[in-house]
Amino acid sequence: MQTTIRTVLMGLLLTLCGCGDYSKVLKSTDSNYRYEAAKGYYAVGQYGRAAELLNELIMPTKGTDKGEECLFLLGMANFEGHNYASAAQVFKRYYQSYPRGSLAEEARFYAGKALYESTPEPRLDQTDTYNAVTEFSNFIEAFPNSKYRTEAQNCIFSLQDKLVEKEYLSAKLYYDLGDYFGNCSSNGESNYQACIVTAQNAIREHPYSKRREDLSILVLKAKFELAAHSIAAKQPVRYQDAIDEFFGFQTEYPESSFMPKATAMYESAKKWEKHDEDL
Repeated sequence: MQTTIRTVLMGLLLTLCGCGDYSKVLKSTDSNYRYEAAKGYYAVGQYGRAAELLNELIMPTKGTDKGEECLFLLGMANFEGHNYASAAQVFKRYYQSYPRGSLAEEARFYAGKALYESTPEPRLDQTDTYNAVTEFSNFIEAFPNSKYRTEAQNCIFSLQDKLVEKEYLSAKLYYDLGDYFGNCSSNGESNYQACIVTAQNAIREHPYSKRREDLSILVLKAKFELAAHSIAAKQPVRYQDAIDEFFGFQTEYPESSFMPKATAMYESAKKWEKHDEDL
């Protein structure tokens, strides 16, 4: 879409008298002149200037033939200028204002793409990631046969990987904390349980994630640690839960690089189990 617009508009800047003089364009009261200048600046990649002009033209052109194109082009200028937060807002405003507009399909797609480009690293808050998934999902629902469908789906998969990574890092943090703040009858127990719940939720919500094996071994390790650090009254049930988890992991990942560690934990649990029976 960007290439098409740029090709069509490339010659406009050359035909605009004085368009190279940006201060002159800003002082002009001729909306048509300013609008053509904005398109010209966009065509040659001067997105900041294009966006500034287009933003001032939104209200004057509202309700006119140029209003729809002006709003969409403002979104594109922000997007190309890497001002993704503003771009997402403008594209959303476009498809809400012009749900049957000629550029509604592109606006919905780029609303998601703008949010996609602004999503932070997994350790940070993932609100924009969830919003991007929602935008892309709504886009696919509204335009199931769109030429952008495959790209939107791939973006969703990428965003889901980021969300899983966030959950994995959270679960691992709980595991690493262990009983750091106290024995397992208090904070430590809560940390291991939080690790288990966080990792299991991630597996359930994203069953085909590339982090599935890492999350699974984390659950197994946390269950063994929880049993090992628990008070005696809780150990029988918790060790058995850990042993059951081991067999599940062994069945799903028989060739896993984690199997030696998993087997060692299992052998340790078996010794405890035998000791418990002797008592």
